Amino acid sequence: MSARTRLGLFLVAGAGLAALLGWGVAGLPAFGDYHGPYGLVLNQVALGQRHTTNVVAAVVFDYRGFDTMGEELMLFAAVAGVALILREAREEEAKRVADPMRSDPVRAVGLAAVPLVVLLGLYVIAFGYLTPGGGFQGGVVVALGLLLVYLAADHRSYRRLTPTYVVDVFEGGGAVAFVALALGALAGGLAFQQNFLPLGKIGLLTSSGSIPLLNWATGIEVTAAFVLLFNEFLEEVVVARRERP
Repeated sequence: MSARTRLGLFLVAGAGLAALLGWGVAGLPAFGDYHGPYGLVLNQVALGQRHTTNVVAAVVFDYRGFDTMGEELMLFAAVAGVALILREAREEEAKRVADPMRSDPVRAVGLAAVPLVVLLGLYVIAFGYLTPGGGFQGGVVVALGLLLVYLAADHRSYRRLTPTYVVDVFEGGGAVAFVALALGALAGGLAFQQNFLPLGKIGLLTSSGSIPLLNWATGIEVTAAFVLLFNEFLEEVVVARRERP
């Protein structure tokens, strides 16, 4: 097949994809146009019922909390599956790989950014039920902050900062804590994942009842899950790079 023919096929495929996307979005409501009663009702009742100024957090950890537990357990199972598939043969070999960053400016700026990014992630978790954010979002940011150690320093330093046995404990512990908090309400004679703590004063970190505990359990599990994913895939990459002739 000639280069001109391949280019023609590429342009035809691109035009077809553009037409398909255009057809898919045609007739959608305008941006911000919402007529569903569910969100309108929650905007009216969430503040009074849960004392959280972020309605999304109230939905995730209360009104739709059972779904959130399922999502967290799916993430836990998916990451555990990746670890089971990838971890076996190359772990000892990966410990001997340094793979250092050779650019001093990148190394200095990257390592200086590590505590800032981690602090930002912790802030997003801690204030997730007061402002936009939460355990899922903040957990990803914290994990990326830790990943900067590999990008700015070397693989060996990153392994020392995130030992696998510790990350495994935090990933499992976060998932178990979320389930325990949800089922603990049942043990106390309440509905599943029903609030069992004082709601506190609106706008403070001590508000929202049990939502902060569920939020932190999620943040811990998500952080550990992504760190574990990074560990497994990075070890695959650095070992393959070392073995390449």
